[in-house]
Amino acid sequence: MTGPNGVLNNSGLTENLGYAFKDKRLLEEALTHKSYYHENREIAPSNNERLEFLGDAVIGLIIVEYLFLQEKQYPESVLAKVKSYLVSEMVLADIAASISLGKYLLLGKGEESTGGRDKKSILADSLEALIGAVYLDSDYKMTKSIVMGFFREKIESAIESGEFFDYKTELQEKTQLLYGVLPEYRLIQQQGEEHKRIFTVAVYLNGKKLGTASGRRKKEAETLAAKKALAKIG
Repeated sequence: MTGPNGVLNNSGLTENLGYAFKDKRLLEEALTHKSYYHENREIAPSNNERLEFLGDAVIGLIIVEYLFLQEKQYPESVLAKVKSYLVSEMVLADIAASISLGKYLLLGKGEESTGGRDKKSILADSLEALIGAVYLDSDYKMTKSIVMGFFREKIESAIESGEFFDYKTELQEKTQLLYGVLPEYRLIQQQGEEHKRIFTVAVYLNGKKLGTASGRRKKEAETLAAKKALAKIG
């Protein structure tokens, strides 16, 4: 199977992934979006939806297992929230972009013309399919090594920052209920080089500062500022 972007020349992807497929057909299937399959059924025997379904389950198991075996025994409610955050479209698409997955996908003409290679939904689904393909081509141990390589830092960051918990929504609901107004977030400072930037954000209510926090992403800083604000207003 070949595509307009030479998908069979995927050495860059396997290098970024850290895994060389024994069965190249599994890799091709993982990279075949349904839009390409529908337009090229004579040369595309399948699309990546089944592998996506499998990969979603495999990623979820590996993440939950890692969290479950931590020395700090997190309650079920925390396990569920952390897992839900980590397998979200945003996080999966971010990982997919980090290995340039989009440029190796086989897309139909419509998806190609509308920027499908950068769509978060397509990137997230394709990453799940890719992990599903790795699992079938290797074993659980290898798949776990690859998945944790992608997720370990994100898991630790989520737990440390509390980003998995929606402090911003809770603050918004509480301030509306108590004061009838919405909180306002202001970017106070940006420091560091682009790939190591630190953002500092303050959250205000009626012009009064309730909390200030810093993070590696603006959203993380806002989340931590909201957490501080919630503690302040009780």
